Amino acid sequence: MGHRFSHFLLSPELLPFHVCVVSLITMSAIETIGFYFGKQPLYFLKPVIPSHLWRSFSSVKFSKVLIVLFFLLNFSFAGYFVQFAYFAYQQSFSTMLYVLPLATVIGTFFTVFMVHCLNQVITPRYRYKAPNLVGRLATISNGEASTHRHAEARVRDEYGQLHYIQVYADFGTIPIRSQIIIVKASNQFYIAKKISDSHHLFDTQHITQ
Repeated sequence: MGHRFSHFLLSPELLPFHVCVVSLITMSAIETIGFYFGKQPLYFLKPVIPSHLWRSFSSVKFSKVLIVLFFLLNFSFAGYFVQFAYFAYQQSFSTMLYVLPLATVIGTFFTVFMVHCLNQVITPRYRYKAPNLVGRLATISNGEASTHRHAEARVRDEYGQLHYIQVYADFGTIPIRSQIIIVKASNQFYIAKKISDSHHLFDTQHITQ
């Protein structure tokens, strides 16, 4: 029994996968310890995987170290599975010339699959971007705006979402329920101009018969 176990450990056909398992455990331990100390001991692995390769199918920013760990796990599992499946039929391990390419393909496939699954359960972190309301029409909904006093106005953005904003008058005063146009953004406030009242040029009551 001991002889078979030692043969298993020292078999050259399984050695690459043994190395992957040892590397997986070692890297996990180093990264975990570094996390508690606020360090990134495996920072040198970042250039290993091009960023654009994973951004093409992942909307979540995964750590490259985590992706390497996923690949080592899947590669070693695939290699063991192929070798033991072959051993069950032939009573011997297959040459690495066939196993390594197959294990690499399987490991890569399952790594991509795992990242894709995590994309479905991890919410991406989106940065809030304030809407550009300059140039949009609005209505004074509360108060009277002047050059020294702000009032509340309601305005819809390009997606139709309603916003309540604080506006100052560009000049003069703007009473409540006035139609305005946003001309400038300033910190948390906006500068607006009142839209001139219609002269009813197209009112049917003013059209001569």
